[in-house]
Amino acid sequence: MWNQVYNPLNSQVLSTIAAAIPVVTLLVLIASGKVKAHLAAIIAVIVANLIAIFIFTMPAGMSIRASLLGVVAGFFPIGWIVLNVIFLYQITVATGRFDLLKRAIGGVTEDRRLQLLLIAFAFGAFFEGASGFGTPVAITGSVLIGLGFSPLAASGLSLIANTAPVAYGALGTPIQGLASVTGLDPYILGAMVGRQLPVFSLLVPFWVVWAFAGWKGMKDVWPAILVTGLSFAIPQFVISNYINPWIVDIGASLISMGCLILFLKVWQPKVLWLSPALRGKDESAATMTAPKPMDKTPLTSAELWSALMPWIIVCIVMLIWGNGGFKTWANSIFTWNYPVPELHNMINKVPPVAPKPTPEGAVFGFTYLSFTGTGMLIAAIISGFLMGYSPAKMIVSYGRTIRLCAISLITISAMLAIGTLTRLSGVDATLGLAFAATGVMYPFFGTLLGWLGVALTGSDTASNVLFGNLQKITSEQLGLSPILMAAANSSGGVMGKMIDAQSIVVASTATNWYGHEGTILRYVFWHSIVLACLVGCVVMLQAYVYPFTAMVLK
Repeated sequence: MWNQVYNPLNSQVLSTIAAAIPVVTLLVLIASGKVKAHLAAIIAVIVANLIAIFIFTMPAGMSIRASLLGVVAGFFPIGWIVLNVIFLYQITVATGRFDLLKRAIGGVTEDRRLQLLLIAFAFGAFFEGASGFGTPVAITGSVLIGLGFSPLAASGLSLIANTAPVAYGALGTPIQGLASVTGLDPYILGAMVGRQLPVFSLLVPFWVVWAFAGWKGMKDVWPAILVTGLSFAIPQFVISNYINPWIVDIGASLISMGCLILFLKVWQPKVLWLSPALRGKDESAATMTAPKPMDKTPLTSAELWSALMPWIIVCIVMLIWGNGGFKTWANSIFTWNYPVPELHNMINKVPPVAPKPTPEGAVFGFTYLSFTGTGMLIAAIISGFLMGYSPAKMIVSYGRTIRLCAISLITISAMLAIGTLTRLSGVDATLGLAFAATGVMYPFFGTLLGWLGVALTGSDTASNVLFGNLQKITSEQLGLSPILMAAANSSGGVMGKMIDAQSIVVASTATNWYGHEGTILRYVFWHSIVLACLVGCVVMLQAYVYPFTAMVLK
């Protein structure tokens, strides 16, 4: 057995700096734009191993095994989702169904700002709720690029929009993960998150349109933005507080989409915003070819259903694949669990991160049928057959998709290797303990701890599992509500989703803008920081100014 060490240099400051080196290396290399993302990730993996072995005293064999486990976990499930979403997109383009979809969306509105609300925010929230784990950014990014948005606009705005729904993603998986490590009731945790995030569910649609079109461009469509935000935020609060945390995103997104579409039947902006590029500097606009004039002939009913058919199939399949009962059945038959030798249960989390020495599991669960990516592949195959695509064409198209995504898959796997290694080596926990030492400001910095966890791991669920118990222990020591701070970990984490390296690679892959991950990171980084700080301010108000919002749930 090896016990994690959280202060290897006998100095909290020096140990924290050492712990930050791997992720800082990764982000600086990517943001520089001078190192390709896959090379940056590989370099960061090497640095993380050196830090884990030589500073945090992790045995070299364990460090290498943890990295390899992360590599495999990077492809299954994250890379597997991306690969099959792009495969579906390629089929819809090849069969002409995507052109029909563009005409269908254009029939609702040609205004780019309103298309963002409909696709990036509401449609993306549905896929976050149904499957999560990179699916919404992959789908909305590919749809937006197909609609003619610039690569930076399609990727960056998809990342920003995919924030407020994240805490309830994949049918409430982050909430369940938080409950599992804290021992708190998931219904109460989900309700508390539902008292924090609706503010941002109302804010984010305004933020996305402002980021795209500027203040005046946002102001001109404020009624539609308000309808979108309110029709998502109110159901998000009601469902999370009075029903359950599992169907929050599904219900809120469907209501939001329906309300926006109905509203646009009676209201349209006086001046349409047709520019596909970000207002201001958008270097990706120069890479775009001149768009073909869109056919404005109204779709027949048959054409409309033909355009929507692949996405309806995806929605149905994703709802099935996200269902806990289906996963239980599928995993009882189609699964292979591989406990990594000399790693599984050979590492102890120790106080103060855990209440007592607790073994860390290291099992690769190859639940190949229940993987979200497998559901996406099945949806793509069904859609392909219904669109008249032959098996031979599908095989050729899949091979082309693999070649298209190869570098991105390598990058995602390397990034998951960093996340897995830093978790098992205790490097993440060292960073977390630094945030926990902030005293009266802990509600603010504890929220940023959730943001850091998602930025490091790429998952709100992983961040909750990593830091949830630490939030509980620290808040009890400081006389704060453990429910409030555990929920803050998840709420703050959603704003880290847009800057986690794997999400950025997913976005660049979905928009065919390979090699520009640094540009995307630089664009979304400050949005992430500001929004995370705003969540921290809301939690501070709950803790000290309006404590009844937390006490009600105790």
